[in-house]
Amino acid sequence: MDVVERLLRKEEDALRLLMETYGDRLLRTAYLLLKDAQAAEEAVQDTFIQAFRKIGQLQDPAKLGSWLLRITLNRCRMKQRTRSWRYMLPDLRAEREPELAEPGPEDALLQGLRQARLHEAVGRLDYKYREVVTLYYYQELPVAAIAEQLRTNENTIKARLSRARRLLRTMLEADREEGWP
Repeated sequence: MDVVERLLRKEEDALRLLMETYGDRLLRTAYLLLKDAQAAEEAVQDTFIQAFRKIGQLQDPAKLGSWLLRITLNRCRMKQRTRSWRYMLPDLRAEREPELAEPGPEDALLQGLRQARLHEAVGRLDYKYREVVTLYYYQELPVAAIAEQLRTNENTIKARLSRARRLLRTMLEADREEGWP
């Protein structure tokens, strides 16, 4: 039986299955956008609560994942408006994707510092740029899917990505001039 049908019947097991299936992906997205573990967890919990309550509004069951992502993005936007952000982005991909060849200790240190600087720079971007960078580079969504998620024009997404890359390049170059790797 389909998980959406089970959710429509308000089966709690279906909600658990939904959380197991989509929880990690949504949490990673929320974490990258909000830069705060607790706020990200709250946003994802709110997403599942809202999805369980409003599953009847899902028009196409085949787009369940996309619908959940949209809810998560909206929850993150709401939290972004009401909080001040102080924490740096963790390297969630490094925790989940072990490297094939282990770098030497110096290379690993330099790579970690560069990655930390990049995450910190992404965190300094305005939310609208951070949002598209997260969806494009971390969620690996195509521009068309991002435009659909954010309910905006594809050209707007492309422009934001371009602007975000320029801003990141400027920030990272300034960091290098200050002696950062």
